[in-house]
Amino acid sequence: MAAITASMVAALRAKTDAPMMECKKALTEAEGDMDRAEELLRVKLGNKASKASSRVTAEGIVVSHIANGVGVLVELNCETDFVAKNDDFLAFSRSIATMIAEQNPADVAALLALPLESGTVDSVRAALIGKIGENMTIRRFTRYETSKKLASYLHGARIGVLVEYEGGEDQVGRDVAMHVAAMKPVSVSSKDVPADLIAKERSIAEQKAAESGKPAEIVAKMVEGSVQKYLKEVSLLDQTFVKNDKQTIEQMLKAAGATVSAFTLYVVGEGIEKRPDDFAAEVAAQVAAAKQG
Repeated sequence: MAAITASMVAALRAKTDAPMMECKKALTEAEGDMDRAEELLRVKLGNKASKASSRVTAEGIVVSHIANGVGVLVELNCETDFVAKNDDFLAFSRSIATMIAEQNPADVAALLALPLESGTVDSVRAALIGKIGENMTIRRFTRYETSKKLASYLHGARIGVLVEYEGGEDQVGRDVAMHVAAMKPVSVSSKDVPADLIAKERSIAEQKAAESGKPAEIVAKMVEGSVQKYLKEVSLLDQTFVKNDKQTIEQMLKAAGATVSAFTLYVVGEGIEKRPDDFAAEVAAQVAAAKQG
């Protein structure tokens, strides 16, 4: 049996907000498998166990750029929020978004190899690291080139959305982008929800329903009901519009004579493991050590 360490328990608690003892029990039952332990907690505790999953776990910014039928969303990461507000870092980020729009690199590796100033994007990035004294990376980007309309929304610099749509006034696109930032759907419609996400929700629903002790046919209906509820919660068109709780997004778009083709949502640091200490704590520790010395 895998040894369950205190750091594993702490990591699961940080991810799920579940009580320490419940985290330890789940990890023990899952034999140290973090994903399985999280699933067990959700079966036992419901959505409470996943409410921390959207926490930002790294610093940086999201930048958008729209011009001439091309839209770009790019995430750049750094170690602290101090650097995320640095003028040189911000200028570099904006230049990267423009380069992606104009030169259409295939991926981040191709982007890093593009010429910039007297070197490449990567060499300029390295020079900036040397100047500021903190590591920084270009994590990901998306680029839309279309004859349709484009809209973007930035919530501060930590959440960014790019939307491709047709019809309606420009405000429709901005409203949809803002809604995506707030409600974080995973797809435009329920039929577009990734199969692996549906399978995971079905598995959780089956485990929860099995504990009810109800007949098999009732359990099957409970599972299907849970899956359908999940699909409505994560599908853009089925979500209730944040600016009008009497309408779904689909109803709002129909009334405006508009349709949404695609969207991209970036949350800074989403899915990145953040070091357990932080810059402020590090400074405080150094000050304390200096006083003792």
